[in-house]
Amino acid sequence: MNPASTARFPAEWEPQSAILIAWPHADTDWAERLGDVEETYIALVAAITRFQPVLICVADDDLQTYAEARLRSARIDLSRVRFVSAEYDDTWLRDSGPISLKDGNGFQLLDFRFTGWGGKFEASRDDQLVEQLDQTGIFLNSSRQPIDFALEGGAIETDGDGTLLSTWRCLQERHPAASRHDITRKLAGWLQQDRVLWLDHGYLEGDDTDAHIDTLARFAAPDAIVFQACDDPTDSHYAELNAMAREIAALRTRDGKPYRVFPLPWARPIIDQNRRLAASYANFLIINGAVLMPAYGNEADARAQTVLAEAFADREVVPVPCRPLIWQNGSLHCITMQLPSGLLA
Repeated sequence: MNPASTARFPAEWEPQSAILIAWPHADTDWAERLGDVEETYIALVAAITRFQPVLICVADDDLQTYAEARLRSARIDLSRVRFVSAEYDDTWLRDSGPISLKDGNGFQLLDFRFTGWGGKFEASRDDQLVEQLDQTGIFLNSSRQPIDFALEGGAIETDGDGTLLSTWRCLQERHPAASRHDITRKLAGWLQQDRVLWLDHGYLEGDDTDAHIDTLARFAAPDAIVFQACDDPTDSHYAELNAMAREIAALRTRDGKPYRVFPLPWARPIIDQNRRLAASYANFLIINGAVLMPAYGNEADARAQTVLAEAFADREVVPVPCRPLIWQNGSLHCITMQLPSGLLA
């Protein structure tokens, strides 16, 4: 951490100006099931606009006209919807969007390299998304900070008080020649953290992010962690997720106490064309006054909602149907990026 800096990485539960998403279209990976995924996006926008604005990236004017018509037909309050034109390869804005630090009365927009999760997919336009958005003038009192280091927003969690949570599997995959000490030092400096907590266990079949933390464990408060548990001894995830649960139990807060923990239920396997999909309830999104929960049409949905209501007692928990999203190996949190209060012009 840079002691001379006034910048701070806010927690997701702090006040937001908007949620940033990108509308899916036929030139993204959603083409084969575009109708299904559009329904999820409509439900997501409907849920967000109950509480706050949403900023939607569109590839061109025609797509904006189409998206507006779909949202209007769903009776969504379009006064809480803004559009911005940008080019993008896909819609996983958690990983290609800006990581925002508060800096006095302004903001730093950290623009890390986005490599398509270690070169798995084409991502050249996604890697330029933050710069494109910055050039439109939609951000107030902000400066873009390009950082030549591969890091996705889904790979990091902060409590807003200087503690970062991440998985070593992901960062080691992106930077195999770097030591844990070196990566810890770099992340702490760029993100203004003075503690980096690493998990060495945890994964989901069907996940191509190399174990992003936002599919596994999330802060609910500076002293609380919600995590994806597995209670089925016959499941292939059982040993690994229980090892992760033990790691989380061993973590300590800044004042040396165990974290309050909220284990999320395990969804029964969801199989699509003989492929198991990564259905994690940890991929929820915190917005002003609510928590949006990924729902999969699974019997565990209701129990997950109960757990999140306990972890976030001051917020409404709103299920959003996300079964179409996990076909492309991500979920609700993965397609969104919060913009802190005061950032949006």
